[in-house]
Amino acid sequence: MNVNLGSRHFFRNYCKYNKLLKTALLKNSFDYKPASGACECSSFANITLNRGFLTADKSGASENKSLLCTPQKRWMCEEKSSSPSNKLPQLMPDMPKIMWPSVFKSIRNFILATFIIKPYFDREFNLADFVAGSKKAVEVVSHKLAEGDLKSLEGLVTNDIIPTIQRTVSLMSLSQREQLSIEKGDIYFSFPYQVGVIFNEEEGKEQKRFVEIMMVYHSLRGLASMRSRGEEPPLNMGMLPEYQQRIFICNYRFVREFTKGVEGDWTVNLLNHFKPIDDQSDN
Repeated sequence: MNVNLGSRHFFRNYCKYNKLLKTALLKNSFDYKPASGACECSSFANITLNRGFLTADKSGASENKSLLCTPQKRWMCEEKSSSPSNKLPQLMPDMPKIMWPSVFKSIRNFILATFIIKPYFDREFNLADFVAGSKKAVEVVSHKLAEGDLKSLEGLVTNDIIPTIQRTVSLMSLSQREQLSIEKGDIYFSFPYQVGVIFNEEEGKEQKRFVEIMMVYHSLRGLASMRSRGEEPPLNMGMLPEYQQRIFICNYRFVREFTKGVEGDWTVNLLNHFKPIDDQSDN
């Protein structure tokens, strides 16, 4: 692009230059397409005019200087972390996120399971067996959530939480729903966070007894496939970007009625799925 910006016909030449400059910058701006996952940038042009370029000497002739009007691109970048649409919303908004066990609660859980639940509620109850069996329940429930088949959750979760879950799942994108699916073989760490015994006494009625167990599951998507190939993830996988988007934590609270004469089943009355990396990116 050659435009003479000499002193003669300065205004006409400058207008011509300015028009060509804007055309070139607009073309570069529209032609630029950031790569997938890269930062989105905006370009701006700065035009710098040397003061001597517009001054005239004593004879009245303007100085004939080379082009000093220089377009400069400045890239304004904003790094994109994980896409907001890929973050998992809480299935039950008021439910706290639980990640790690509590020493005090673990001791209390052992006492309740061994000296209260087993001798007085269910002589065949074993906390380790319950933890192992609950993983299959998480797999079944999570698959139905991912498929959007909430009607099939009846009998697996309590009726009072279905409307809340239904509202949340209906607002999720397809990619978000797919992340809800948990495979039993992908769970690498699980523990009972809290065991509780509830007595519900109503005047003139027989005392009702319930047991609640809050479970926490850590899963790595694709772990079962890795182990089938003889591979194991590193211990510090939570700090490695290639694993962070694949780590999921689930909180499921199970409840069962142990009132005399009532044959109750374990059902879920609270649940939540989340990714630790989502909370780190928010902070």
